[in-house]
Amino acid sequence: MTQPEHDVLKAAQDNLWLHFTRHSAYQQSEIPTIVRGEGSYVYDIHGKRYLDGLAGLFVVQVGHGRHELAEAAAKQAQELAFFPLWSYAHPKAAELAQRLAAHTPGELNRIFFTTGGGEAVETAWKLAKQYYKLIGKPLKHKVISRQIAYHGTPQGALSITGIPAFKQMFEPLVPGSIRVPNTNHYRADEITGVPGMTPEQYGIWAAERVARAIEMEGPDTVAAVFAEPVQNAGGCFPPPPGYFQRLREICDEYDVLLVSDEVICAFGRLGTMFGGQKFDYVPDIITCAKGMTSGYSPIGAMIAHERLFEPFKGGDTMFAHGYTFGGHPVSAAVALANLDIFEREDLLGHVTANEPRFRQTLDDLRDLPIVGDVRGSGYFWGIELVKDKTTKETFNADESERLLRGFLSKALYEAGLYCRADDRGDPVIQLAPPLIAGQKEFDEIGEILRGVLAEAWAQL
Repeated sequence: MTQPEHDVLKAAQDNLWLHFTRHSAYQQSEIPTIVRGEGSYVYDIHGKRYLDGLAGLFVVQVGHGRHELAEAAAKQAQELAFFPLWSYAHPKAAELAQRLAAHTPGELNRIFFTTGGGEAVETAWKLAKQYYKLIGKPLKHKVISRQIAYHGTPQGALSITGIPAFKQMFEPLVPGSIRVPNTNHYRADEITGVPGMTPEQYGIWAAERVARAIEMEGPDTVAAVFAEPVQNAGGCFPPPPGYFQRLREICDEYDVLLVSDEVICAFGRLGTMFGGQKFDYVPDIITCAKGMTSGYSPIGAMIAHERLFEPFKGGDTMFAHGYTFGGHPVSAAVALANLDIFEREDLLGHVTANEPRFRQTLDDLRDLPIVGDVRGSGYFWGIELVKDKTTKETFNADESERLLRGFLSKALYEAGLYCRADDRGDPVIQLAPPLIAGQKEFDEIGEILRGVLAEAWAQL
């Protein structure tokens, strides 16, 4: 090990506070340190190569090492490194807003830039509250979201998040958030108490739970429903057929905004530019971030239907909300260059064409006794792990701890695959490679997973 490498590892150990990390895991070992990336792969400080099976964090759509994105950032920084969007505009933010609006469904034409996804969710809730006050419905402030859903870490977004363990240490949070069942059809029998529901039946049942929640709270108090096209936490829950169509009808019936949280699902992750387009629904607001720049510079956005902007057009009314770095010139320039790559290389078409191959690679693992379910969409998949395939018996907390943190996370990484082993619901492995990946990468993912999962089962 060279002295510079030693110094980096020591700095990480002594001074860096990692996100969502148990630092006790590294008391006797060095913190894994990634130093460069190329295509669908990343390399650690010792030179070992790993397949990036999570696109960083559902982010690096066009792959690592794209020089043109770095060059776009450098060029913009030399021309205009920073200026805020507080009562002023700059060309790259204006151009990016116009370009995004051209891709959105319906009349979602107003783009409010943030620096990340949690901020976009926070912005959407604040807009919903103010919008209803401005149109004479001041009691409408509550939001409905789904169980085990993750929507971010700011106080408002965390309130909407449906993962109790993430919230307990930060309570009291923002009041007015209500939870409803998610779209995990694999667990439909135990969720509903009604055995044998088809996906279509379960989708309608789950959507109707939103209507019941609105009625219980009082339609004059509910402002919005937040839902991801494919729910991330819990392990990639796709919507059953008809779910979002019924949800759209319910929101229209009760005058409630439908917010499509697409921080993960936008920008090609599902094979469409925006996630709602994959499942044929038009929301009132889209929240997005991650893939907009493929992670080469931070940016996010709340995209609102034109009618939500109407009350802000006249008089002295303003949306008293903003972020210093929202719509940063460098990030906006990178996002535009990123969209150029999407179009030139037809990444949406690439994902759509390869989705069946990726799914088949993962479906082939169903012969393993530990694999209970494979679900997802596009380049966004989860594998649920079980103790008994027939009964769908899951692991208890101690078993899940030993399986995921005690073995799988480390074993998969050591085998050369960076992905996520998660227990924010039932134990799952999540996979979301860069959108440039193809059969070669799928085969490598499948081979590593088969070996590690077989070893995990043998240790149980």
